[in-house]
Order: sequence, then C-alpha cells, then structure tokens
Amino acid sequence: MTANEIFDVSGKVAFVTGAGSGLGRAMAEAMAENGANVACFDLDPEGLTETATLLSRLGADVLTFTGDVADEAQVDAAVAETVARFGSLDIAFANAGIGDPEPGFIHEYDSANWRKVVDVNLNGVFNVNRAAIREMMKTGGGKVINTASMWGLAGSSSVFPLPAYNATKGAVVNLTRELGLQYARSNIQVNAICPGFFLTALGPYDDAEFMEAVTGFTPMGRVADPAEIKGTALYLASSASDFVTGTALVIDGGCMAK
Repeated sequence: MTANEIFDVSGKVAFVTGAGSGLGRAMAEAMAENGANVACFDLDPEGLTETATLLSRLGADVLTFTGDVADEAQVDAAVAETVARFGSLDIAFANAGIGDPEPGFIHEYDSANWRKVVDVNLNGVFNVNRAAIREMMKTGGGKVINTASMWGLAGSSSVFPLPAYNATKGAVVNLTRELGLQYARSNIQVNAICPGFFLTALGPYDDAEFMEAVTGFTPMGRVADPAEIKGTALYLASSASDFVTGTALVIDGGCMAK
C-alpha cells in the first residue's frame, strides 16, 4: 500500500463528540478532508452548524446531534441514528470534555464541580466508547480515539491546580489501555490522544498571565493550533495504526519529556 492508501479513510463513517469547536472540529475536518462521512455531536448548536458547513464544503456527508455526552441515552440514540443513516460506524472520537469550573486545591473543592467534571470527562467517554464498540463488534472492527490530556500522565499543579480534570484524564488513559486489551482480538483499536496546550476554549488563552505561564512551561515555547491535532487524529483513525492499541500518544510540545 502507498502512504496515501494507508492514511485514506474514504467511505468510512466517523462519530466525533465535542465537534462544535476546537480539537473536535479539527478532528472532524481531518476525517472529511480524507474522505470520511462525519456525525458531529456537541452541546453547542451554533458551533455544530459552523462545523457542518465546513465539512459539507469539503464534500462530506454530515449529521449533527445537539446533546450532552454525559447523557447515555442521547449518546446511544446519536450512534444508532448514525448507523441507520450511513450503514456502519468505523471511527469514534470521544473528545468532548471540560476543565475544572473553579481550579483549586482539593480541601476547598466544591463537590458539585467534581461530579460535573467526572460526568462529562469520564462518564461521557464511557458512554461513547460503549455505544461505538457495540456497533463495531457487529461489523468486525473499528477505531476508537479518546481525548485524554498530558495531565492524565502527570499532575498539573506546577502550573495550576486541576484536581478533577487530572483525575478524569488519568482515568481515560487507563480506560483506553483496558479497552485496548479487551478488544485487541476483535480488530478494534482503542487509543488516546494526550494533548498539551492547544488554543481552544478550554483555557483562558486571552489572558496574558496564563499565556506566559503555559508558553514558559512548554519546551517549544508556544501554544499549538487546533489544526495541529489533525495528523495524529488521522493516524489513529486510519489503517496506519492497525497494530497500535491501548496507547496514549502525547502531543504536547515536549512538556512530558521534562
């Protein structure tokens, strides 16, 4: 196979959560740019409309679902409708996530905020993985890509305290390992992306003090553009990664190398 064939996802069906902006939109674009049809799921209907317009211009057939990944019924219904429309589900990006509503130390942490982050960042990933893998088991294989974080591999308090975010992203990393093992003989590869600092709504990147902190922490000395996730997304969604499962791929400008 040629390099183009290895990375081709033409005719595949991808389901992307958090697709209304940021990394999710970039992942959806990477799929559409390389021939896949895409189902986009997000809480933000306006963002979904913008993403759908972009993908349609790229020639993709697009479905959109406004919903909350923490609601398993909404996720199950969206995946079922995706399969009914396109005939299969080949690629699933469990990408939707939130940061700590009020970053801080655990002895002062609000339990409602803790539950909210766990519900979206961990339960939401569980909901998407379960629904997607159920369909992939019927058709003989597929690709599941979970968005974790470099803070799923190390604590963040050398920069700022994010106890709930760190806990959930660490759980996503190990859930990915577990599912990679569970489905290794079912032709379903389950992997995680661990991004560093990307220019998305997840952080206050318009704040000069924040930018100084994160660029100073990052060996490359800059924040990544969301489009820089596309290569990683395509690699894990395509046949290029057929012998890769249960791994956490770090895209962080060198942070975790320190």
